[in-house]
Amino acid sequence: MEHTYLKELITEYRPYTTKGEVMADLPCLDNQNQNDLGIAIIDMDNQIYKAGSTDLSFSLQSVSKIISLMVALEDLGEEKVFQTVGMEPMGDFFNTISHLESNDVHRPYNPMVNAGAIAICSLIKGDNVQERFERIMSLLRSITDNDTISYDNNVYQAEKRKGDRNRALAYYMSSTGAVVLDPEEALDLYFRINSISFTVEDLARVGLFIANGGKLLNHNKQLISHKHLQTLQAIMMTSGMYNESGNFAVKVGFPCKSGVSGSIVGVVPGRYGIGVVGPAINEKGNSVGGGKILERLSTDLNLNLFSHSI
Repeated sequence: MEHTYLKELITEYRPYTTKGEVMADLPCLDNQNQNDLGIAIIDMDNQIYKAGSTDLSFSLQSVSKIISLMVALEDLGEEKVFQTVGMEPMGDFFNTISHLESNDVHRPYNPMVNAGAIAICSLIKGDNVQERFERIMSLLRSITDNDTISYDNNVYQAEKRKGDRNRALAYYMSSTGAVVLDPEEALDLYFRINSISFTVEDLARVGLFIANGGKLLNHNKQLISHKHLQTLQAIMMTSGMYNESGNFAVKVGFPCKSGVSGSIVGVVPGRYGIGVVGPAINEKGNSVGGGKILERLSTDLNLNLFSHSI
């Protein structure tokens, strides 16, 4: 792979950013970021390939859901976690509340919707929110090899101010027992991890960690169980891209998770970690330019996991 190839992709797909809009109430981004588009790819030899808006800092938003899920799985195991949340795809929007009332067991469909992520945050071990958050930050700093990673307080405060729907989800789940922690503590952790600031290289490092089975490159210690990461990737494939997860499974064909900051992390098992950002998102909440680049990458580099079995 050549850096010039990625630069050509950025140039070719940047016009697609005009077909989306930047999330208006994210303090870390504004309309000046409409045309930003960046990508980083890291392979198993630790070779890094980057192009475009690689210095842009953005909040994780829903990409954080994969982080909280892997920590909860490591803390409690799959049986306990999936007693609290399901693992089925859902056709409704990511912040819906109606499914909690219609579902017989009153639990979220999966950990990638807001209700599921809040419930997951209530499972993570720690004596208080700060301790739980520091555990997550410590893991992320190890995975990304970046000790400077922090969270954006402006984003965090905005998350709390505009969080009424998420509060409704948390308190409803508290009434049914899906949230086992004080709902305000679960919400506070959820808001904090959504506000963690990344670049595309940081995203790619997370993707590489998952692609490498829960181990850091040149480090033999198993930080997260390989089995848990298999589960995580399956859920990313079926539910990681909001209401476009099926479309991405067909056209991209490897696990991805997006956030409304325009970020997408991609995992090509045994090969690559991929980070993309394009703050102009579509009505489903996914980066328009970023999605197009991932489709093209999948085709050009034969990354679709399903094509390998044919």
